[in-house]
Amino acid sequence: MPINILMPALSPTMEKGNLAKWLKKEGDTVKSGDVIAEIETDKATMEVEAVDEGILAKIVVPEGTADVPVNQLIALIAGEGEDPKSVTAPAAGGAAPPPAPKAEAAPAAPAAAPQPQANAIPGDASAHMGYARVDQAPAGPAQGAKPDGAGQAAGNRVFASPLAKRIAKEAGIDIASVRGSGPHGRVVEKDVRAALQGGGAKPAAAPAPAAAPAPAGKPAAPQLAQSASADQVKAMFEAGSYEEVPLDGMRKTIAKRLVESKQTVPHFYLSLDCELDALMALREQINAAAGKDKDGKPAYKLSVNDFVIKALAIALQRVPAANAVWAEDRILKMKHSDVGVAVAIEGGLFTPVVRKAEQKTLTAISAEVKDMAGRARTRRLKPEEYQGGSTAVSNLGMFGIKNFQAVINPPQGTILAVGAGENRVVVKNGAPAVVQAMTVTLSCDHRVVDGALGAELLAAFKQLIENPMGMLV
Repeated sequence: MPINILMPALSPTMEKGNLAKWLKKEGDTVKSGDVIAEIETDKATMEVEAVDEGILAKIVVPEGTADVPVNQLIALIAGEGEDPKSVTAPAAGGAAPPPAPKAEAAPAAPAAAPQPQANAIPGDASAHMGYARVDQAPAGPAQGAKPDGAGQAAGNRVFASPLAKRIAKEAGIDIASVRGSGPHGRVVEKDVRAALQGGGAKPAAAPAPAAAPAPAGKPAAPQLAQSASADQVKAMFEAGSYEEVPLDGMRKTIAKRLVESKQTVPHFYLSLDCELDALMALREQINAAAGKDKDGKPAYKLSVNDFVIKALAIALQRVPAANAVWAEDRILKMKHSDVGVAVAIEGGLFTPVVRKAEQKTLTAISAEVKDMAGRARTRRLKPEEYQGGSTAVSNLGMFGIKNFQAVINPPQGTILAVGAGENRVVVKNGAPAVVQAMTVTLSCDHRVVDGALGAELLAAFKQLIENPMGMLV
């Protein structure tokens, strides 16, 4: 029997991927651990290793195919003693059949009224098939036992078509007392009319006084605003006056996550100025002490951003309540300072994470950021290298931007926007003085970090930037 090769899930959030390239061809021998294909996600290109041995008998999904769902069949391996030429792909477009619905999700059909298999509606698909699910309150003591109606589904749920519900409501009868003859015992129009003619249906209970809704296990996801469609936008412009650029996976993901962030995360912003004179002097001194190789290239070259990452990491340790992320019904307080660093690449953005940054030297942070930024630009980062973190740094100072407000990357609790360093006139000891300074803005998730806590974190950061020797001890 052939062995299935399925589209792997390369990260916890991956739903689809592009099959970029096959590194083995049909007829090749495959051993466990062999790299057989390259998969492109929205963030990276990753290698897929075989976990079984045999002959690659059939490539089901050709290279270059986009948006292949996770767990879809992509190839078949002929097992030991099996003729590879006898292996054939599934008939339905080469895709593996979708998983069967969970048995517990679908209410059982009544024995008295079996329905053909073609009419079966799995799980809660009834909501998409013209049926509505009605949640009924438990019967009171005076009502006695519940009717043995086929419309009564698992628990206290009653499944009925919208028309049946409306007729029952207008007639003033309890739809839970109506025996259903539809698929899986659902109540349909003819059942309600039959109950009306037979007089066997119970009257509907009088509406109860308004009461607080029953507590839900999980709050409903906020309804996101809908953007104008492509056709609506194009109608605003003269035909031929623009070029259409299709979205790749990365841009789609960025658009989705940032819209969700701005619509679901209560942002607020705190800004302050940091003087850089002491930091720039220390940076110059450290870089001058760097050893050089035979070509005269220094062993390291620290940037201002390296100091920013280190200062933010230490500040989070000094203000541990701000080193946290939002997790729906709780807050996760992190033990270490895992700091993301925004890296712009063609067509998008990566935020690789420097783990335990508070424990690393400035030179170690500098080398790690350079390495991850280089691999980000070739989309060779592993998912674990850009997922997680409690905060991030976005620095646009090298582009001359003085100040801006960055968008939080959930579930992180904060992000620090760093502006350009420049000479500014300030008042010192009652007299004007010229200093080098930069403006930083901390975006905070108000569910995790409130105003006073965010201010405390920024104050700790400023103290370290303006007294940088504290990062070396």
